[in-house]
Amino acid sequence: MQEIRFHGRGGQGTVVASILLAKAFFRAGYYVQTFPVFGVERRGAPVEAYLRLDSQKILLRCNVYTPDHAVVQDAKLLGSVDVTAGLKPGGWILLNAAEQPADLDTFCGFQLACVDATGIAKEYHLGTRTHPIINTAMVGAFARMLAMPPLVAIAEAIREDIPIKPEQNLLASQAAYENVQLIGLVH
Repeated sequence: MQEIRFHGRGGQGTVVASILLAKAFFRAGYYVQTFPVFGVERRGAPVEAYLRLDSQKILLRCNVYTPDHAVVQDAKLLGSVDVTAGLKPGGWILLNAAEQPADLDTFCGFQLACVDATGIAKEYHLGTRTHPIINTAMVGAFARMLAMPPLVAIAEAIREDIPIKPEQNLLASQAAYENVQLIGLVH
């Protein structure tokens, strides 16, 4: 079983990103489970969502405490949330950042990937200039980072679940897939 924890802020599409990935993995033949955890339910408040996937039925029903991978939709969360808490050594951290962070100490012992999901969302006019919706870009980058699920499964999930600007969302996921920087293991 693989477990993924998503970190974001309300309004960024964090929960939708976990659902899109779950649907894409399901289409690819996996059993999946996804669920959010909210604190204060308002735009900008920290949000977590979880995704489990396995080739067998998933009977576990609890939060994800030791994820294999983490998706961080807002790099500013690094100053207030320990995104590596419980993360398995060598696990991937996908970070929404225009460039590689200057201080890599936070990521020591983990694999790092960066994608400018905010820039991609703005390029495709997803959300507003001040509140871009980055979920489809992050999902595309995730697929490239782990080499799964197939991009075609992500496209099908986007077409099914994203009624607003579906073509722009598809292009954003493709752009992120092509432009994610796979930095690898940080020492």
